[in-house]
Amino acid sequence: MTFEPDQGTAPAPSSRWRRMWDGVRTFRVRRPWAAAAPSRRRSAWKWAAWIVVVLLVIYFPIGALFVQNIDDDPQFGPQNVTSGESRAVALAADLVTREVDVHTWAPMQPFFLPAGILDNMPNFQRGIMAALGRFTTEMMDQVGRTRGSSQVDRDLEQARGFLNEQPNVWIWQPSVSLMPSATSAQKYRAGRDKLIAYNKRLAAGQAVFERRSDNLQALVDRIANDIGSDSAIADRHIIEQAGNLFDFQCDDIFYFNKGRLYADYLLLRELGSDFQNVIRDRDLTNPWNQMVDTFRVAAELDPWIVWNGYPDGLLIPNHLAAQGFYLLRARTQLREISAILQK
Repeated sequence: MTFEPDQGTAPAPSSRWRRMWDGVRTFRVRRPWAAAAPSRRRSAWKWAAWIVVVLLVIYFPIGALFVQNIDDDPQFGPQNVTSGESRAVALAADLVTREVDVHTWAPMQPFFLPAGILDNMPNFQRGIMAALGRFTTEMMDQVGRTRGSSQVDRDLEQARGFLNEQPNVWIWQPSVSLMPSATSAQKYRAGRDKLIAYNKRLAAGQAVFERRSDNLQALVDRIANDIGSDSAIADRHIIEQAGNLFDFQCDDIFYFNKGRLYADYLLLRELGSDFQNVIRDRDLTNPWNQMVDTFRVAAELDPWIVWNGYPDGLLIPNHLAAQGFYLLRARTQLREISAILQK
């Protein structure tokens, strides 16, 4: 007797489990969140990369443009100078305040800040501080010494030390120290405070400012020596690199010289007031004003791009040579004034 299997009978267990397993596999493969997870991770990384690129493009260039400030204002002068104070000393203190506190002190900025990619502004500020360092040195050595005992003024001595510090020291700099240190800006502020303290003591009659012709001559000679050194550096660079359109050092030299010329212009202008009796007695009013005006014109040179072309080139100028003319002219005028003061 033969039995036919009933068509409505449930399938064999093995067949049933096979179908269930196939359904589970299909469900796992077709889960929307499982398929989208790798795609979402790739999308997140792509967005993160774009954000980094945008930040780099905006943060550094826009930030640098915001920080950049080559302030060569010829009208800048000392504020609130009381009777008995030195206008030149007050000018030096105010110039430190402007460059360190009002503007950003760019030479010490690290590479990860926008100012760290700047080039011209740091060199301009280095030039300014070089001139202020020279001025405070001569104030300590000559003008601020007590006649007879030759005692050094303590405030001027400390100001000289602080204002001649390196301009590029940040909070941590391995080439200087493995430990955190005072920044260049902090040291310059300390030097400024010492100049202010000296000026207040001067107004109170407790400090010395010898307004003698030999002191003025010594200061003029030191400035002339610095100007001569700067012109020699520019001359050597012109000889070695003239005509090189990819010269990335000529603008460094140009803006350092510009900064020193600018600070010297302001200081000499105010020294003309401090030593007005000496200048008048030696009949130096016109030569002094002409010399100061030469510094002003030199400090206001502001090419859009600094070129180191051939000195006799037709199309590409040589801005170092143009600046060098005024450097030598100013040095010659300083030497002439020094010769008259020596008589």
